[in-house]
Amino acid sequence: MLNLSTFVLRPLTAALALAAVSAVAVHAEDAKPADSALANSLNADDKTAEKDDKVLAAAAAVKDDGGKYRDKDGNPTFHVTNNGKKVDWYLYSGYRRYHAECHVCHGPDGMGSTYAPALKDSLKHLGYEEFIGILAGGKQDVSASEQKVMPAFGDNKNVMCYADDLYVYLRARAAGAWGRTRPGDKEEKPEAAKTAEKECLGG
Repeated sequence: MLNLSTFVLRPLTAALALAAVSAVAVHAEDAKPADSALANSLNADDKTAEKDDKVLAAAAAVKDDGGKYRDKDGNPTFHVTNNGKKVDWYLYSGYRRYHAECHVCHGPDGMGSTYAPALKDSLKHLGYEEFIGILAGGKQDVSASEQKVMPAFGDNKNVMCYADDLYVYLRARAAGAWGRTRPGDKEEKPEAAKTAEKECLGG
């Protein structure tokens, strides 16, 4: 028999997660044109990055929100500097969280597996709100030959408290701004990230 609380709470959690996304997002009408100081400086020699100019342009940061970078639509994005040697905190954190929670199914570095898609490719067309919704509420793809199920993580704080970090990392992979390596040099952890983490984890 289904656990009714799980059956009811997961969609509710997903809806709350999306509401939170809407509440904190910067509205597109408030966005500014790209600031050259926020332009990415990528490593041209990293052949594992698979640069996608269209995705890279859409992900360009136009605002530094206290160490959290945002694109023209107000969605979280990445900031890579020093010729691809330094990343923003959220990309670094997203790399760590991905490899702690997601790589078992989706493969190392978002490359996919025999039973889960390559998220570095999915993020080329998956928007922020849709990404958060799937992360929180799960997804099921059924065809005549197979059934793929993405579990809901809406009640998993180790995932949802770092949802933006995961999005930023995977977006950088999709754009080819970051390759298949562990980030080394990184920006300092922003105060806002420390506060949000503490509040989300209840610490």
